[in-house]
Amino acid sequence: MHRLAHTLRLGLKELTSLRHDSVLLLFLLYAFSVAIYMPAAGSIIGVHNASVAVIDEDHSQLSRKLAEALQPPEFQPAAPLPFNQLDQAMDSGLYTFVINVPANFQSDLLAGRSPELQVNVDATAMSQAFMGAGYIGRIFERELLDYANQGSAAANSPAVISPRALFNPNLEGGWFLAVIQIVNNITILAIVLTGTALLREREHGTLDHLLVLPLTALEIMLAKIGSNALVVVVCTWVSLEVIVKGALGVPLAGSLGLFLAVTALYLFASTALGIFLATLARSTPQFGLLAIPVIIPMLLLSGGSTPLDSMPQWLQWVMQLSPSTHFVSLGAAILFRDAGLAVVWPDVLALVAIGLAFFAVALARFRRSLTS
Repeated sequence: MHRLAHTLRLGLKELTSLRHDSVLLLFLLYAFSVAIYMPAAGSIIGVHNASVAVIDEDHSQLSRKLAEALQPPEFQPAAPLPFNQLDQAMDSGLYTFVINVPANFQSDLLAGRSPELQVNVDATAMSQAFMGAGYIGRIFERELLDYANQGSAAANSPAVISPRALFNPNLEGGWFLAVIQIVNNITILAIVLTGTALLREREHGTLDHLLVLPLTALEIMLAKIGSNALVVVVCTWVSLEVIVKGALGVPLAGSLGLFLAVTALYLFASTALGIFLATLARSTPQFGLLAIPVIIPMLLLSGGSTPLDSMPQWLQWVMQLSPSTHFVSLGAAILFRDAGLAVVWPDVLALVAIGLAFFAVALARFRRSLTS
């Protein structure tokens, strides 16, 4: 009971210290509001409002039909373009796609020949260029089959594909991006808050004051982890309710209580990692340099930005040792697919095991640093 009382009082001290740190409070406010809303509302994954021009050398009903088939919101209305301005328009980046319909295209198609049209793509607009070229190919294939009186593309295919998008029927990229931004911000704050809190006490000399009191390294470490985890969990809950569900209108089907409990487990692991890095650094700037090569791989290789299946096999195994990999999987499963504990328990178990390992290593290193 004495140790529990000591831990609670030290936790209150950490919260009081954070309350008087205006810079960190502003950073918390920004990380769980603007830093989530702006990327989710402004960044669109896929083809949206792509600029397109048509060089119509055929001037036929078919060429006009092809131009009219490119509809919003994927494409802007097709703009007419003279042939002699093709190179200038592509070099200046005026259009992402320029489609050249050659002369006699309609008559050659009706005569049973195999006419070709040219699609010029500005590949510097990488995401739109890659996906948009596929969109245009499928749209034109459907229109050409219909015009040539061969029936619809679906009727003439050997198999009919009827895709069904579950959990996100309209494929809104902002829905997933909002949750991933929260996961990323939790990772950054968990490591930065605990690490800087420990280094701030060391630089100000208050850590030496704690050592003369009847306190143990375990009590000091648990107080820092618990207080910072409490702050981040509360901020996460408010952000999900106000920003994600309210401002962005993302329908979260799963249990917020289960997700917040999983967030607390993830914070247990990531804050222990922050304390471990702080014991290796002798100053706050040095801690920042150590944290960068740790945080960036956790953000980029956890499965939020790039699917794990597309990575090399050895890297997939290595990333299973990162708590962020399991947290990204848990976040998507709980919030979007309404998965319960009976479904996500393997990732929860892995998160607990990784957290205990990180905590044990950080505690051993923290005790060693206090005696040195």
